[in-house]
Order: sequence, then structure tokens, then C-alpha cells
Amino acid sequence: MALRPVQVNIKALDHSAVGRFWAEALGWSVYRGGSGETTYVGPAGGLVWPDPVAVGVDVVAVPDPKTQTKNRVHIDLATTSAAHQTELVAYLRALGATPAHVGQGDVPWTVLADPEGNEFCVLEPREVYRDTGPIAAVVVDCADPRAMAHFWGEAMDWALHEVSDDHAVFRSAEDVGPYLEFLRTPDVKTVPDRVHLDLLPHPGGDTAAEVNRLRALGAIDLDLGQGDVAWTCLTDPEGHEFCVLAPS
Repeated sequence: MALRPVQVNIKALDHSAVGRFWAEALGWSVYRGGSGETTYVGPAGGLVWPDPVAVGVDVVAVPDPKTQTKNRVHIDLATTSAAHQTELVAYLRALGATPAHVGQGDVPWTVLADPEGNEFCVLEPREVYRDTGPIAAVVVDCADPRAMAHFWGEAMDWALHEVSDDHAVFRSAEDVGPYLEFLRTPDVKTVPDRVHLDLLPHPGGDTAAEVNRLRALGAIDLDLGQGDVAWTCLTDPEGHEFCVLAPS
């Protein structure tokens, strides 16, 4: 039994402020975690975790600020029209987002950063993202999309929609919610990322067995000083951090 992505984990000095930003940006609600050191953001209407369709956002307090290095994982936001894109960018700027320059050149999407510098994109309207919800995709920079497609295709129960030398695209087996995309980029990973995916076994799944299966696929244990916790920190074969959560 494979795993499923359930949330995007974002590290922040001020988890409450960054959580509020993402809740407003997505039109979602803030749900505070029990530890007092996290802010969970999910669809409005009451917390259902894991959400059956959406991938939530979990903002976690850390003591260190983001470096100037671009994150290798980011969120793309969907829009429904050119007017919607323009309005959303203006709204996000009013919330505290700032323009970000990551070498994108002249492109139809807008690159912004959240109040602590985490980059994200507001996409021009694209038919493929018409039914994803506010998050069109979680995007991961990588050196080898085909290798990432192999590892993550075995790690998750999501379906592989496309794979080439330049990109790999996944979506849930039910064909709902956001996409997960691996894009080939020339830069290499140099610092721990402030954004990563959290995976969860399905009900009845064996977390320890899943972790061992990932290790056999090439995942490596990651020690961040997390101590004795209920989740397991790993990296994929290119060093992207991710966590396997325990059912709660």
C-alpha cells in the first residue's frame, strides 16, 4: 500500500503570520495545531484531516530565517481568467506578498514571495488547472524528472500523467485536487528547503513498513535534530526532504 501527499509543510519564523497569509491567499481557514508551534491551513467549513481532495498547508515554527537561496519546492496558484490573475496578484500584494525574481524572464505567470520570502507563482489561466482548487500544483525543481517519476511513482498512490526529460506530472488516482510536478532545472540543491511534502499512509497502513519500503527505493534517513517524534524525516534520491506522518 503506497502513501499519499496530504500537506505542504512550510517553515517560518512566525508561523501564525505566515499561516494567516496562506489562509487568506487560498480562501481557506486557519486551524491551530495542538503543539502551539504549527498553524494548519485547510479548506473552510471545518477541519477535515486529511482532506479527501485538497492538499493542506502546515506552517511550522523554526528559529532561522530563509536564506537568499530559492526554494526548490513551491506552490502554483490557479486562476480562471486574465482578470482573475490580475486581481489575485493585487490582492496578494496587499496581503504582504512581494515580487520575486528567480530568473523567470518574460513569462505569463507572476512570481511572488510570501511574507518570509517563500516563492510561489500565480499562473495565467490554464485549462488543465480548471478544477484543482486554489492550488494548481506543488512544483519541485530537480535534475532528472524521469528518475523522480520512478521514485515518487513507487512511493505514492498518485497517477503519473506525463513524463519526459524535462518534467514529470502526477495527480491523485481519483483525478482531483492539485498536481505534483517535477521540473528539470540547471541549479543544484545547496541548502535544506523550507518547503516540503508530508505523506501519510492510508487507513490501516503500516507506517514503519512504508518507511522501510521507501528506504529500499532509495530514500535516506534525515536527522534534523527532530528527536523522538511520531513522523519520519527522509530525503528522496536527489535530496528533497519529505516526511512520512503517523496516522493520528
